[in-house]
Amino acid sequence: MASFRTRLALLGSAAALTAGALAPAQLAGAQPAAAATYDWVALGDSYTAGVIPAAGDVFEIPRDGCERTDRSYPQVIDRDLGSLIELTNVSCGAATIEDVTFNAQQPIGRHLPPISEDPDYPFPPVPPQSEAVKPGTDVITVGVGGNTLGFADILLKCLELGQGSGGVGTPCKDALAADIPAKLTKVGTDYDQMLAKLHEKGPHAKILAIGYPTVIPNDTSKCRYNDIHQFLSITPDDLDWLRQDVLEPLNKVIEKSAGTQDSATFVNLYDSSEKHSVCDAGKWVEGVLDSDNRPALVHPNAKGHQNAADHVTSEMLNAIAPKD
Repeated sequence: MASFRTRLALLGSAAALTAGALAPAQLAGAQPAAAATYDWVALGDSYTAGVIPAAGDVFEIPRDGCERTDRSYPQVIDRDLGSLIELTNVSCGAATIEDVTFNAQQPIGRHLPPISEDPDYPFPPVPPQSEAVKPGTDVITVGVGGNTLGFADILLKCLELGQGSGGVGTPCKDALAADIPAKLTKVGTDYDQMLAKLHEKGPHAKILAIGYPTVIPNDTSKCRYNDIHQFLSITPDDLDWLRQDVLEPLNKVIEKSAGTQDSATFVNLYDSSEKHSVCDAGKWVEGVLDSDNRPALVHPNAKGHQNAADHVTSEMLNAIAPKD
């Protein structure tokens, strides 16, 4: 921590003051210095954008359907670091890796029939997120991969197959397990391609590849079958399969891809959120519905985004600090 604090101090006392607890206490009385502004581009899917009401209010008017919320981690960091960084946030709910790299995406907003109908749907396409990266970009954060894996579809299928099971067996694993290795391979291939594209567009930028938090606990006996605020009709054994063979390997694929690029660093959110799954009392990820009975479909709430903000801020400041 001492080395990290030294680097933060070198950014200028103005930056240190905005970073709050991350700065050494003795800097509090220092004379403010002119702090450089670093250009940061935030890319990613709904786990970055926020999307659900439990992650804050949609702040962009008119809405573009990407559902960026004011308590999502890019917005939290933007407020915390103040003038030190200039944020361009183009993350978008339901984005795939290809949507970040080269696809124009048609956002879905909160149009998830029969669960919810969005009065503004359909939305016009948004450009590929990589277009926001410029030659002068200093930091790129990207949190994506779950939609390329098809996690939302897998989750919905598990909900369907678990109905009437009484919470017994592995109906979802039995139906879907054979397809997962190929899906993970595609995530890896697409992620490698994306990182190469981002490096090409922002050759001097540090890329922070953001992993996914803990969603399912190690002890799935915590998860109550048919609890709509948890995983509803997904059986405990299928939850074990989803954790061990789908979600944890997804993070490993992202980490491996980031490890192939000198400009990229993997940001692990999984370990820090281990005791804050959908089925834990102090949850950082909501279940099918949140505690106010609003659609959440297994997404981080504001506490989950605050945890992400803490870890991403640390890595970001290390990336832009002068090196010893």
